Amino acid sequence: MKVLKRVLKWITGAILVVLLLVFVGVFVAYWRSTNDCDKKNAAAPANPMKAIVRCDYGLSNLKLEDIEKPVPADDQILVKVHAVSVNPYDWHFVEGTPYVMRAFGVGLRKPKDIRLGVDFAGTVEAVGKDVTQFKPGDDVFGGRDGAFAQYVCRRAVGAVALKPTGLTFEQAASINIAGITALQGIRDKGKVQSGQKVLINGASGGVGTFAVQLAKNFGAEVTGVCSTRNVELVQSLGADHVIDYTKEDFTKGDQKYDVILDNVANHSLSECRHALTPNGTYVLIGGGGVNEQGFLGGLGNALKAALFSKFVSQKMGMMMADPSNKDLTLLADMMQSGKIKPVIDRTYKSFSEIPDAIRYLEEGHARGKVVITVE
Repeated sequence: MKVLKRVLKWITGAILVVLLLVFVGVFVAYWRSTNDCDKKNAAAPANPMKAIVRCDYGLSNLKLEDIEKPVPADDQILVKVHAVSVNPYDWHFVEGTPYVMRAFGVGLRKPKDIRLGVDFAGTVEAVGKDVTQFKPGDDVFGGRDGAFAQYVCRRAVGAVALKPTGLTFEQAASINIAGITALQGIRDKGKVQSGQKVLINGASGGVGTFAVQLAKNFGAEVTGVCSTRNVELVQSLGADHVIDYTKEDFTKGDQKYDVILDNVANHSLSECRHALTPNGTYVLIGGGGVNEQGFLGGLGNALKAALFSKFVSQKMGMMMADPSNKDLTLLADMMQSGKIKPVIDRTYKSFSEIPDAIRYLEEGHARGKVVITVE
């Protein structure tokens, strides 16, 4: 008994020491976390361009300022940006939520990266000496951190593709994150096959509007879930059935689905399991609204889904898009041929209105994508 007590005492002491070290480490990291704002303000840029920057978390801290125009490296292209779009991905970084992401490199006290934005469309202005895929004058679209700017540099082999000639820059700017997420969710994670029953929860949002069309192109029988005002929109995208969530709860019906793509996460995993076939697949995309993030946000549901999958026949898990030139090109081809189309809710006409665009997106009622024309 004495030996057991001694062992428990040592284990308890060790745990306390580890917790103390973690606390001290987090405390030090918190106060040491900083960014380039002081450097940015030290001298005026020699070759300026406009960009959205932030020195602290929060929407009110977004500013339109002059920063140095980038110069392409040997394997990069320089793009003059004509349009950008906003995503939930962006407001996660604006707000620094869920808070756990701050501990994984985003910045505990202040955001480490003062730039924002991912989705863009524009015209190639210059190319590095090793670039053969693009030339000056090409219209392109894709993704790049820091895209809320008049110019972006990115590697030519990354998530960038030629813009379909039939699309405006605003339409092309809406594709990257939402389109790739929908494609990879339907094709790779959901493994949707012709004849399967697929439900898209949050069918009228950025990812949802692409997912409905893609699932139909894969030959599925598609059910979209949305609010009353969006029923006609989701029907126009090809959904075979539309559930108005203000009148009906899809988790309490008798219909079972082979795949559920969940962009909203407004039902428990147990409830969603009830709507799945015995060997169905649940793909979690969304992680709640801006005021529902807390410490873990959508990661909490992701962990629960991974645990569920260990004990049930159904497959349940969360996915995040993998940037892909191949998938962007595929989406571009499908749009060029008329198989899918981007849905745009609002277009803001001034680069300085990006905070307003993000604020509108945070409200959670956007139909399709929200885009901004760059001056």
